[in-house]
Amino acid sequence: MAGIEGKVVAITGASSGIGEATALLLADRGAAVVLGARRVDRLDALADGIRGRGGRAASLDVDVTRREDLERLVDLAVGQFGRLDVLVGNAGISKIGPLADLDVDGWSAMVDVNLRGVLHGIAAALPVFRRQGQGHFVTTVSTSGLKIVPNQAVYAATKNAVRTLLEGLRQESTDGVVRTTSISPGYVRTELADSIDDERVREQIRTGMAEFGIPPEAVARAVAFAIEQPHDVEIGDLTIRPTIQG
Repeated sequence: MAGIEGKVVAITGASSGIGEATALLLADRGAAVVLGARRVDRLDALADGIRGRGGRAASLDVDVTRREDLERLVDLAVGQFGRLDVLVGNAGISKIGPLADLDVDGWSAMVDVNLRGVLHGIAAALPVFRRQGQGHFVTTVSTSGLKIVPNQAVYAATKNAVRTLLEGLRQESTDGVVRTTSISPGYVRTELADSIDDERVREQIRTGMAEFGIPPEAVARAVAFAIEQPHDVEIGDLTIRPTIQG
């Protein structure tokens, strides 16, 4: 199945930012979207808005650190729309700050959401993709893993772990059933900075987002580009950043 129309796409972290923009774009292009996030009020409002415009959408309270939540998200897609074509793993947090702060709880939280959450999605969706004979994992990574800078060591490590994970899955999936795409955004105007506990670093990131961040819709278009390719074409890696980002 080439293109987007008629595909069933599940999205984690769908209540705002890149996830929300991706849901709106894909629904407008004819996909059925199955939305997962923790902020249920915003998630339900998004799904209602999509349905109000004639689109197809379902929503579910999802915490990606719980494996059973990803299983329920996949089950909802298959149960309501008959299949699952794409899982967009977009949930993420950024507990960034100097390593010397020894924010062990923040480090653990990033590992749980940014890495373990992706693994939970793979565990839930891969059997469905294999049973169907095709499927696609699209995962939000980060340019933080491409250019290592102070204060982002653990965050970058979780993102690079995901990049490695998807490349390993790609090499194990050369039978043509499963596609993988890593999308690495740079500065994007989202609410990601809200999860940063260090006030100085949080304001620094917010300032960068406000001054030269690109809109989340730009990343959504990159997701759509990867999804709409014929199944024998795999867009393995996409980097999308502001033209003035260093």
